Amino acid sequence: MKRKRLDRDSKTGGWGFEQHPYYQMRVDIDIFHGLVCLIQLNSGKKHCWGKTAVCGKGMTWLQLIPDGKSHVITAKYLPKKFFRKNRKISIWYVDIIENIEYDTDGVAVFIDKYLDAIFTPRGDVHIDDRDELDEVYQSGELSKEQYDAALSECDLVVDGLCSDIVKTEIFCSKILSYVNGRIEKGEKQFKEGIHNGIF
Repeated sequence: MKRKRLDRDSKTGGWGFEQHPYYQMRVDIDIFHGLVCLIQLNSGKKHCWGKTAVCGKGMTWLQLIPDGKSHVITAKYLPKKFFRKNRKISIWYVDIIENIEYDTDGVAVFIDKYLDAIFTPRGDVHIDDRDELDEVYQSGELSKEQYDAALSECDLVVDGLCSDIVKTEIFCSKILSYVNGRIEKGEKQFKEGIHNGIF
């Protein structure tokens, strides 16, 4: 299984965000208990999944690792300049994971379990990499328990997050507002810098 840092740096085959402002904080509020990581994309070319923006200058990635769950929710927000009031989510990408670890520099790392749920505010839902999950299970890399747990977690994600998209968007936006409030009050960047190149 692959290790993926929540700052999504290039060292672990990520998106190459190591020079972007990155926040990592524990959050305990009425609607969420867990780890929250935020990446602010101050540069970079636009990348899309089909016609849906997933990465690019001005976007914000809100990453949620809820306590007691085996998934990481990434809500990808479009640039604020396009909206008069609240930012809008372009897409959600939910990684099914084995567990969370921490690198020596303190950055959270998730152990990716291949399966992903992708969905949009329009109600599109796609389960990605099921074939890869099946392959690694058949190769013996995953036990039957790990394989079944990945499928079960994915079903929980779809049932819990995709059945009411409006509710999920409100949930994420409340957490983003809380995190932005902490940043405005002086929450320090966990990892500083601004990327001057292209992803």
